[in-house]
Amino acid sequence: MTRIVRGSLIALASRVAAAGLGLGVTLVTARLGVTSQGTFALYTAIESALLLMGSGWAAVIARRISHFAERPVGLVSATTLWSIAMGLLCTLLLIIGGRLHTVEFLMPLVWTAPLMLVAPNLIGVWLGSARMTAMALQTLAPVALTLLGIGIVFVRSGVPSLISVLWCWALARASVGVFVLAMAWRERWLGAPDWRALIGQLRFSAIIGATNLVALMNYKVDLFLVERLLGRADTGVYSIAVLIAELLWLISSSVTQASYAGIGTADRSMAGKRTAKAVRLSLLTLLLISPLIWAAAVVVLPRLLGPGYEHVPVLLAALLPGVVMYGAASGLSAYFTNHAGRPMLPALLAGLSLVLTLVLSGLLIPAYGALGAAVATTLSYIVAVCVSMLMFAWMSGQHISRLFVPDQSDLQAVKGLFRRLSGVRS
Repeated sequence: MTRIVRGSLIALASRVAAAGLGLGVTLVTARLGVTSQGTFALYTAIESALLLMGSGWAAVIARRISHFAERPVGLVSATTLWSIAMGLLCTLLLIIGGRLHTVEFLMPLVWTAPLMLVAPNLIGVWLGSARMTAMALQTLAPVALTLLGIGIVFVRSGVPSLISVLWCWALARASVGVFVLAMAWRERWLGAPDWRALIGQLRFSAIIGATNLVALMNYKVDLFLVERLLGRADTGVYSIAVLIAELLWLISSSVTQASYAGIGTADRSMAGKRTAKAVRLSLLTLLLISPLIWAAAVVVLPRLLGPGYEHVPVLLAALLPGVVMYGAASGLSAYFTNHAGRPMLPALLAGLSLVLTLVLSGLLIPAYGALGAAVATTLSYIVAVCVSMLMFAWMSGQHISRLFVPDQSDLQAVKGLFRRLSGVRS
């Protein structure tokens, strides 16, 4: 089995496990009612915005390791201090914002923000070194610790409240930040900070942070629009459909993560071929799995979540075509950022999708409710990915068909992936 498939399996196994545990957390909040689920979805969306906006250094560190074959200890050290400082700034801003708008549900994030950027930035060390096990542990730990905390609350006090779930969520991420710091220290990635290196990469990191933020808003703007136009309860229902649809991206992001170091090679032809293969594997696998995801949601959700979530299967059916197509975006983004060193391109393409989502949602949500948001999201994803593919073909010299037409090795890889996932041995 090829290295990319082995790495994909490690990343996918950890992400599937984390997603399963995350669904456990969502099950707790969803059964508290659609309004509580809507509040939880908004909390995680705001947290994700802060994380992605401030974690552009992961790609910088990974690129120094994979593309330039460096061991940038000084840059890693400076990034660590920068992450803590930015976390403190987030705390200050959240305190001000919380007092102005009396947003009580954000208080767990306020007090854990100083540590929240450490792990997302230092993961660049493992990403650039293709250390899949370390990344897997970092992916799995926050959700596992969250469920552990919820279990402790349940044993001590009974059914947890929404605010206690949010505190468990926030403290778990802070704990992972401390652990990653200790791991980096043990492996001698921390030393004298190189502020000159950090300043020299500041623009690159800022562009990646902006790209990440635009990409997140592209994923979440429909959620915010549903909350604004339809209310917190409809947001809770819509967020469940989005959560299930985006489970597919566990696969595409795992393939990209396993391919990231190889895509970062300075060889243009090789980088293009590796990117094309990652995209093909992602699209083929998502296309095969998406009907299974929908069928499972139809059968399982009513039993798990209770009343109030009856419209989730219809919303999910509208979201899945766009989500499948957008599975190609992570591999293409890795090429633009890690090989070509042009992080502005993913930002512009995500911005295109964001603008389309805003325009289409503004037209469709008033007429069709949450279903209009799902259709708007799917259409914007498809258009943005098609533009990304054309840009990749022009830059890499690869024919665009290389992104779609699988070869024998792709079919064998997907077959092997399904066998591993199902426990079948040849």
